[in-house]
Parts: sequence; structure tokens; C-alpha cells
Amino acid sequence: MNRSETPKLQRALPMLAILLLSGCSSLSYYSQLASGQMALLRARQPVTQVIADPDSDPTLREHLLKSQQARAFASEHLHLPDNKSYRLYADIHRPYVVWNVFATGEFSLDPVTHCFPIAGCVAYRGYYTQGAARGEAALQKVDGRDVYVSGVEAYSTLGWFDDPIISSMMSWGDERLATLIFHELAHQRFYVKDDSEFNESYATFVEQEGTRQWRAARGLPAEGVTSEARRRDQLTALALATRDRLKALYAEPLSAEVMRQRKAAEFERLREDYRQMRDSQWNGDKHFDSWVYAPLNNARLLPIGLYDQWVPSFEALFRQVNGDWTMFYAAVEKLGALPKEARKTALLRLAKQAG
Repeated sequence: MNRSETPKLQRALPMLAILLLSGCSSLSYYSQLASGQMALLRARQPVTQVIADPDSDPTLREHLLKSQQARAFASEHLHLPDNKSYRLYADIHRPYVVWNVFATGEFSLDPVTHCFPIAGCVAYRGYYTQGAARGEAALQKVDGRDVYVSGVEAYSTLGWFDDPIISSMMSWGDERLATLIFHELAHQRFYVKDDSEFNESYATFVEQEGTRQWRAARGLPAEGVTSEARRRDQLTALALATRDRLKALYAEPLSAEVMRQRKAAEFERLREDYRQMRDSQWNGDKHFDSWVYAPLNNARLLPIGLYDQWVPSFEALFRQVNGDWTMFYAAVEKLGALPKEARKTALLRLAKQAG
């Protein structure tokens, strides 16, 4: 998922390679997963080796050196897994490590899901080449589905492999790279099958609280909400409101022609609401124009809000255990062991406590 293209920044949801998967897809799909993952594994080398190499780019060396300070903090202070993940580096010579393909029905906001024994069901298929992703998207479109292809700079294998820092992540600042390390190691610490909202909100909370503590440990002030973050959240709210209206629309007993017209009107309403907000509240800032004015459809709305739906619930849970990370993870594991509906009820209760 392209973090710069969408109103709410995204990461790849955890994806496993062929050695861990079986079942619901074609041999050719699994073959490209296997070859792509193995190529990434072969490209890895210890970060310490890259830093020590005098021929390494000085900017890269400095960036990696700071990343290792954050990596040590993650295990020593946030009680995240202490393994080789993010102590390795891989240069993949392309802007994204994978491209994810999302799909929905023409009049549905439910994703076409793909299920794997370990990762569970996810709302996308990942491809290691852009051409393969576009080919899959074309096939989905032929079947009448809405489709969205998104480039991804990083993903987690949930600890099955030692995940590297990837060259596709090197355009990020030092702190952004640190937050990614905290987030992905949180997935390694705990993961629930078939509940992306839970997994991503939990990891996002660990990322946010971990970053706050990381800044404090270095004597830096708490980072306030930036104007870009506020604007991103405002656009996310518009997209979520559009999704709610579309959901209500698709439940109406209308002909396909009428439904199609009203669907198009909802996306145009989103653009108009954005234009008014941009011009009246943002002083004409066009930072998010590329997302808003790209072709919009149901699939493009799928990732919106995925990463923070339950963050307030996890904030409340963290306060309940007085900020003790070990007790927090134990409480998260108890939540994860509940049936999905009971888990949602518990998260709603925590969200109310958060106010």
C-alpha cells in the first residue's frame, strides 16, 4: 500500500510466503510469492556490515545507524521481540517491495478476501511485480469488480523470517523508520487471524506510544499534531462518511443503472466536499489532490480507517495497566483469545472509557 498516495497512511498488512501457505489460490500465484520472498531473503545483509563498509553511501549508513538505536529501544524498553528482524538490510532496487490488489463488487463495500492458514483472511492479494498486480486487476475488472492497486514499501512475515529494513523504506525520515520498526515488531509479538482492524489498531497504538517514549528517552519534546496530519484526518473523515453513505445506498432496491448513477454522485460529492475544505480551511493546499482526483471506487475506500479504528481502546487498556508493557501485552492476548464479536464488544467498552 502506498503510504504517500492515500489520505490515511498505510502499511502492508502482514503477508506470508509460499512456505507457510496453502489452499485457495493458483500455483502461479504461490510461485511468484515464493520467488519474491526468497529474492528478498537473499538480498539481506547485516546492518552492521553495511554501516562498516566504507563504500556504502554515507547517508544510508547514518540512517541505518539511527535505525539500530530505535531497534534496540524496541526490545529493551517496549518489550518487543529481540531477534534479527530489522537488524538486516536489503536493497531491492525498486520503489515498492510488493503491490497489493484490492477488489470489491460493483455495489458492495465488502472486500474480496483471500484466506491463508497462518495469516488468516486478508482483503488483498500481494504481487512482487507491478505488471503481475496490474494483470490481476485487469482480470478482476473483467469480472465486473471495483479494483485498486497500491504499492507497498514494507511488510511483516510475523516473525517466520527475519524481516529486513528494505531500501524502499529509505526515503522515510529517521523517526518514521523507527515507528515502522515498532509497528511491525508489534505484529510479531501478537497477531489474531481474520481481524485486520484489531491487529492494525493494536500495532498502531504500540507505534504511537513507542514513538512518544522514544522521543522522551532522547530528551525530545512530545510531537504535536502536524497540520498535514490534521488535514489527513479530515480527509479520512470525508472518505469514511462517503463509505457510510454508499453502504446505505447499496442496501436500497434500485436498478443497476440508477445505482451506478447515484454511486458516481457520491464520489463527486466527496470531491466537492474536499474542494470546499481545501479552499476554505487549508489555504488551497493541494497535497491530497492526487488521491482525490484519481479514479475513485469502492475498492479504493477499503484501507481507509483500517489502522486506527480501535486505537482509543488500546490507549484505555494501556492506562488500565498503568503503562506496564508486559501487562499490556498480556491483556491484548486475552482480548485476542475472545470470539470476534465478544472481542468487538470489549473494544467498544474500552473506547467508551477512553471518551
